[in-house]
Amino acid sequence: MNLLESIRGAGNGAAVEQLAAQFGLRPEQASSALDALVPAIAAGFQKNASNEGGLSALVAALAGGQHEKYLDRPDVLADPATTADGNGILGHVFGSKDVSRQVAAKASQRTGIDASILKQMLPLVAAMAMGGLSRKSGARTNPNAAGAGITSMLGPMLDRDGDGSMMDDVAGIVGGFLGSRKQR
Repeated sequence: MNLLESIRGAGNGAAVEQLAAQFGLRPEQASSALDALVPAIAAGFQKNASNEGGLSALVAALAGGQHEKYLDRPDVLADPATTADGNGILGHVFGSKDVSRQVAAKASQRTGIDASILKQMLPLVAAMAMGGLSRKSGARTNPNAAGAGITSMLGPMLDRDGDGSMMDDVAGIVGGFLGSRKQR
């Protein structure tokens, strides 16, 4: 199961329903927002994990946090602490608020959902993504084996061209956001 499927399936769709209710969207719109936002976040995770020490830092963050609660108890998505945690995650994943804004703008173009709503949703989706990685990687119970679990969740979603390597695809996803920012 990839990261997007893990988030969508949490609580039999309760996390998607919570996002929809919280942002005044229909569940299918919230699902569409996830389709547009999660791959960018996953690409950021993968890019950071490929840097020296990045994977071990991600595993440590997963093992030390309680991120699974964002999928197990979707009502906590309404808590301001979740937004703060999600913004911290985005800071590590994207490194810049400009990149987050670009992700929201591109997702808006794909989904038709207002970019301001997607900017507000992005930290919650980042928190949910950490929850999905934590749950499926087993980082809290077996940090030594978590790296393989993380790669197995991110890989299928990020290898867009099916060539067996996700690095060229990750570079394209992240580069698209960074490149559009540089053109301004």
